[in-house]
Amino acid sequence: MKKCLILIMILKNISFVIPVFNRPDEIDELLKSFSYMQGDKDFEIIIVEDGSANKCDHLVKKYNNLNIAYFFKKNSGPGDSRNFGMKRAKGEYFVILDSDIILPPDYNKILIKNLTKNFSDCFGGVDDSHHSFNYFQKAVSYSMTSFITTGHIRGGDKSKDFQPRSFNMGISKEAYLRSKGFGKIHPGEDPDLSIRLKELGFSTKLYNDLKVFHKRRISVLSFFNQVYKFGVARSILNNRYPKTKKIIYWFPLLFSYVFLVSIFLFLFKISNLILIIYLLYFLLIFVQSSFKNNPLVGLLSIITTLIQFMGYGYGFFKSFILINIFPNKKIESIFPKMFFNHN
Repeated sequence: MKKCLILIMILKNISFVIPVFNRPDEIDELLKSFSYMQGDKDFEIIIVEDGSANKCDHLVKKYNNLNIAYFFKKNSGPGDSRNFGMKRAKGEYFVILDSDIILPPDYNKILIKNLTKNFSDCFGGVDDSHHSFNYFQKAVSYSMTSFITTGHIRGGDKSKDFQPRSFNMGISKEAYLRSKGFGKIHPGEDPDLSIRLKELGFSTKLYNDLKVFHKRRISVLSFFNQVYKFGVARSILNNRYPKTKKIIYWFPLLFSYVFLVSIFLFLFKISNLILIIYLLYFLLIFVQSSFKNNPLVGLLSIITTLIQFMGYGYGFFKSFILINIFPNKKIESIFPKMFFNHN
């Protein structure tokens, strides 16, 4: 009975925590999607402006039909901004969203259903592309979520080691207080939190029907830089938490290396077998993405998948080498741009 009462209290006290940095247009789209939410709208929205020059406070005032609390603070990164928001939230359960998210109308209904039937102190949802996104954004979304690229690395609904991502993530107030929330690393603050929660005895789960539309990056260079940092972060986390090391994290580097070797073998007329295997794989990407989107997005998906594997593989390998070359040097000094100062 006590557990049931606690769950009812949690379901009636949900706070959405959203950090934003110089992206007012995205906040406008996100809040608009909150307005279209079906069912009970008795929830709190916490907007944390992370030292933005281009603020969104004027847009927040436009949505007076929503229960929104707006805070402005100096820039300290998304992880610390989420902690800032959770510390001030009134809810017993926090749902973390990125600013570049659009919510489907049934998001809250599916959220409550999952928390009621399959409660977890920390959950992660899935993401997809929206019909309004441009072709490149749809291709990036495909590459980041497809099972035949790297969408499986975080684990599926049967995985005990699922690591939620903060674009669509939930955490109970108790789990936040005991873990002290997100750390200083960015990106990588969300898997870092997941690992620490597991060490504290909390469960993490995937709610594979809880979907958001995620815009992600809109240029080749910004996407490459993002996945490069993901690779760097993963190697740092493997060093910090040795038990989390997995062979699969080396796959993007192996994929990229063998692909370059296959081109070399083809150009020097040594062998074309490996390149043919890659071409068949790219054809599968094209067909799958074209079926979901259109042929142009299918072609772009080949490019974004290559960028994803090469950027991640390069970042992972570079970080691994530097960490092991300088074992006595603080990782923060090796990769200063990967850490925010929260002081």
